[in-house]
Amino acid sequence: MPLNDLSLRIGGEAGQGVESSGAGFAQALTRAGLWVLAVPDYHSRIRGGHNFYTIRVGQQPVLAVRDSIDILLALNAETIVLHADKLVPGGAIIADDDLKFNESVLAGRDVRLIRVPLARIAKERGNPLMVNTAALAVVAGLTGLPLDPIHGVIGDNFRRKGPEVVEANRLAAEDAYAYASEHLPEDFGWRLQPGPDARRLSINGNEAFAMGALMGGCKFVAGYPMTPASSTMEYLARHAKDWGLVVKHAESEVAAANMIVGAAHMGVRAMAPTSGGGYDLMTEAMSLAGLLEEPVVIYLVQRPGPATGLATRQAQGDLLLAHFSSHGELPRIIIAPHTPEEHFQAGFRAFNLADKYQCLVIVLSDHQNAASYQSVDASAFDPAQVRIERGKLLSDAELDLLPDYMRYANVPDGIAPRGLPGHPNAVYFATSDMHREDGHIDEHADVTEAKLSRIMRKQDAALAEMRAPERYGLENAERTFVTWGSSHGPVRETVDILNARGESANMVTFVDLWPFDPEAAHKALANAKHIIDVEGNVTAQFAFLLHAHTGIQCHERILRFDGRGFTPDYILGHLEGK
Repeated sequence: MPLNDLSLRIGGEAGQGVESSGAGFAQALTRAGLWVLAVPDYHSRIRGGHNFYTIRVGQQPVLAVRDSIDILLALNAETIVLHADKLVPGGAIIADDDLKFNESVLAGRDVRLIRVPLARIAKERGNPLMVNTAALAVVAGLTGLPLDPIHGVIGDNFRRKGPEVVEANRLAAEDAYAYASEHLPEDFGWRLQPGPDARRLSINGNEAFAMGALMGGCKFVAGYPMTPASSTMEYLARHAKDWGLVVKHAESEVAAANMIVGAAHMGVRAMAPTSGGGYDLMTEAMSLAGLLEEPVVIYLVQRPGPATGLATRQAQGDLLLAHFSSHGELPRIIIAPHTPEEHFQAGFRAFNLADKYQCLVIVLSDHQNAASYQSVDASAFDPAQVRIERGKLLSDAELDLLPDYMRYANVPDGIAPRGLPGHPNAVYFATSDMHREDGHIDEHADVTEAKLSRIMRKQDAALAEMRAPERYGLENAERTFVTWGSSHGPVRETVDILNARGESANMVTFVDLWPFDPEAAHKALANAKHIIDVEGNVTAQFAFLLHAHTGIQCHERILRFDGRGFTPDYILGHLEGK
């Protein structure tokens, strides 16, 4: 029997608690000492529309979900119709004993239909809404997983509703678990067994980034809610009082962007979380920040466009938006984390880079990174690793010695010393018009050339801090995959699969995307024989940048732009000469 190697899918309609159930079960599995990746798939509506949550469990860190599943937990009939064909031979469907559906969809399939009186168990314990709790307990009973981790999550999730609700859910779970132990088949082919005690977290990219931002000294957040970035703002708002943070739900993305420019001008570490459509509206303010040289951070979590597009789906289509956005030319830094640990580091690193180079920093994430819960080692989030670097920020004592302070001084590295308003020697003009070193508006050609040449030198200085691409896999492989963002995990597992079956593959993941280091890219791809670009957009945006700045041409492209994330199965199925 496969031990601790299981893929589970929970399905239902919006409003049935699919997402909360999936996230809760992922947390319980993590507490049981297992490695988990849990990926949501949901419609952009409050009621109706099919939602599902895919959870993959492993003995080792899980980096991708698969197209096939072992257990389907059906909260409605539609789930069975839509997902029965994804079940592997011998897999199981768990459903309420009163759930009616067209059983012809199972004809000829080697799957087990397991009926359990979920609604009756929930009703007997006082609340029909506890069906989900009972259903997850059945999964635990079927696979042999002890109930203790589920009890712990029940206590955490329902504590605010009072001890009666907590106790009722625990009893419903125990009843369902007992039923599974007594009535369900003992020869089911998949088993879950708790792993060794370990300090692990179940966390998604948005939470990890927000945690890093808090530890990195972020003190002002402004935004207008936009999926999939919204939970970042919600997390920060929950912890605002504990960390002395101001969170402003602005009336629009335009207002939010101008608010963070103003806050940064006064020396406050400020950021705005948004998605592509929201960032479209922020770009004018980012152009202002570029000329004023204000250190602002944008957490840009991608989703499919154009327009509203697929508001709750997956895409990597905003790389060129981040790279070329805002009129005129201005310095910027773009980093694209691909794991919760990377998102945490980006949370404080982005502010350090913004302060040191007095420029816009865009942290480029995507829906799959942002919303998927993953088991991670808690030590990766140790506050001791956080460093706060303010760059050329002048102290009051230093300003005392500068009676002729020039905020926009033409210094060799392009980064003028920064004095904050409030000190008598830090009085200067800040204007959106072209200006001299003292801030006064000036339209002379030499002033304009000097200003723009200087601020663009910041990118030359920042290039030294851009991290080299990450390599993984065999040396001198026949195939080299190139990727960035959330595509990393599925590609890495693809590399492992290819190597395990006797083929040779490796991969190069780019994290720091701008300023782009051609020398580092050439070094990482020096021995590549057949380069395969994998990214979630129509036009191969990263491949375009790679070729534009290095001359390196990808030989093959595997692109996905249907609103869904990559899986190893998808990549393997689209390889040339497979």
